[in-house]
Formats: sequence, C-alpha cells, structure tokens
Amino acid sequence: MPDGTDLVEWYFEQGWTDGMPVVPPTPEKLAAMLAALGGEPDFVECRVPPRWGNLTRQILAINLVMAGCKPAYAPVVRAALLALTEPAFNLNGVQATTHMASPLLVVNGPVRDEIGMNAGCNVFGSGNRANATIGRAIRLVLLNVGGGQPGDLDKSTLGHPGKYTYCIAENEAESPFAPYHVEKGFDATDSTVFVIAGEAPHSVTNHVANDAEGILDSVCSAMSTYAHNNAVSSGHCAVVIGPEHAATIAGSGWTRHDIRSYLWMNAWNRFGDIAFEHRYGKVYNRNLPRHYKRELDSRIPIVPSPDHIHLFVAGGEAGRFSAFIPGWGHMSSPVLRAIDGAAPVSGPACVDGTCYL
Repeated sequence: MPDGTDLVEWYFEQGWTDGMPVVPPTPEKLAAMLAALGGEPDFVECRVPPRWGNLTRQILAINLVMAGCKPAYAPVVRAALLALTEPAFNLNGVQATTHMASPLLVVNGPVRDEIGMNAGCNVFGSGNRANATIGRAIRLVLLNVGGGQPGDLDKSTLGHPGKYTYCIAENEAESPFAPYHVEKGFDATDSTVFVIAGEAPHSVTNHVANDAEGILDSVCSAMSTYAHNNAVSSGHCAVVIGPEHAATIAGSGWTRHDIRSYLWMNAWNRFGDIAFEHRYGKVYNRNLPRHYKRELDSRIPIVPSPDHIHLFVAGGEAGRFSAFIPGWGHMSSPVLRAIDGAAPVSGPACVDGTCYL
C-alpha cells in the first residue's frame, strides 16, 4: 500500500473490523503475539463456521493484535475458540441464527488475576482491557475467519451489545461457594474457560430479602416468562449471583446444588401460556423434551434439569442485584475447557458439602 496510508481507515475499507477502529498489526506486535501462541504461524488451531475458515496461529495473532489484546491474553482467547468450535456448541448455528444469542465467555482460576480481568464492579460493562479485548478478539475471529458478517451469514434479527464483546471472570474472591470449575471437577489452581450461547443479562433486583428463598424467588420470576428461548426450546441458561445476594444465600446454609435445584423446581411456565391456549391451533412445540406433559395446566420447567443452570458469582460487593442469562435453546450446549487443555483432575466433585453425581 502507498506510504502515508491511514491504516485504521484501510482496515475499515477491507471490512475486517467490528465497526470500531482496530490496532494495526505491526511486525513487532505480531511477533510477540505469535510467540505467546507457541510460534508455528501456519499451525491450524481450528476451523470457524459458518464459512469454515482455517484459524492459523498467524491469523489468530493478527486478530488478537487488532482487538487490542496483550500477548498474555492469547492463551485465553485460543482456549475459548477451541471450546466454541467443539461440535456440541454448534457455533455454525449460533453464528447464523436469527436469534440474538452471542457466545458468553466466563473465565475461572488463577489466570483471572494474572492478566488483570474484572470480576467485580461493572463486570459486564466497560473499563477493563482484558475483558473487553479478549471478548473482542473472539468476535473479530468470528467475523473475519468464520464469516459471521451481519446480513450475510449472520442473520440475527436484533443482536445484542455482547456481539461486540461478552467476556467476564467469576468473582472467586467474593464468592462464598466453590468456583464453577471446581464444582465441575477441576482443581482450584486450574484456569478454565466456559462458553455458552446467551442473550444479554436480565437484571434481577431484590433489596429486601434476608433469606435464600426470597432472593431466589426473584431469580425465578426473571426466568419464568415464555418470551425467551429456554421457555420454548429448553436447553441451557446461566445465572449470575451478585456478591451481596450470594452472601445472603450462603448465610441461609445453602450450597450451589441447593440454588440450582431450587431454581429448577420453581422457575416454570404453564403449558397453556406457552401454547397460547391453542389460539393458533393445537401445535405442540417439538423442541421441548418429549416427556413434558402437553396439558394446558402442566408445569413446564425453564430447563430440563438443575445441571442445565450454570451458576456464577460475579459483580461488585455493593448492590443487591443478580442476573439471568437465557440461552439459545436445546440447539447449543455449553463447553468448559482448561486453558492448557488438561482434563478435570477428578470425576464428579464434592464441594460445598454436596456431591455431584
């Protein structure tokens, strides 16, 4: 290109951005990022749908630099992309759906502090380089390698702001419960990434309850609508408990298992509401599990089991707020992966006094 070319504008012209300016990948920045990935620029880490482009380390490094990442973030982004391209996640469907779902990344373990991630105040918001640029690098790869360009292969009717960046860390320091990855069999010293296709966070406000049931009834209320995909097509969802709410719940002697079980038993819709009282014909939603009763007054759980509710503690220590994050439905399954690719150190974990079988 000619000398004096405005590189930021040139990248806009190529269509390689997410709509915001990118950092030009200079040879020095690219070399440092490649080194953090282990060199071998032509090594293919994965293929990214729906275009099924090859994600080589060279291309990953370019997108990491463009997103504004530090080299220390590279292993987290790589692990997240390997998780997203697991068949169970169905990234092809998530990229191309008309729904607003976007991959949410939750990071656990020592890497959170090592790279300075935000797990506290404004955890879903702006202000933290690691959170913002890790999520942005994932999105740039989904755009530039996967071809998920809006209006082309990305057919989302509305989208949501998480399609710029959607990345948080669990607030393990303020949580009264074992971290999410420990519940799933990893050691506390392991660093992991968890990915789920989710909507934007739905706020749960409760400033009055001084017991677990009161707070969780508010979460159940947020979950119990028939306007989100879980209600009509089951699948997985996430619940983020703020530290103040978590402390109150733990003060009642409740464990993670108790919380998820309570939410599963008490978050439900009446089948007649989901079926619109058969106003538009007696059409049963084929996406709901077959064993659900299709009687008008039957209770239809939001998700099939407590294990389909993925629970995290995150946010600032002040403020009695939590959040419900609906998933995309049964079409996608979340994936939990160690950053170094290691398997869990144990089978079903016994944490918080509860054994998970």
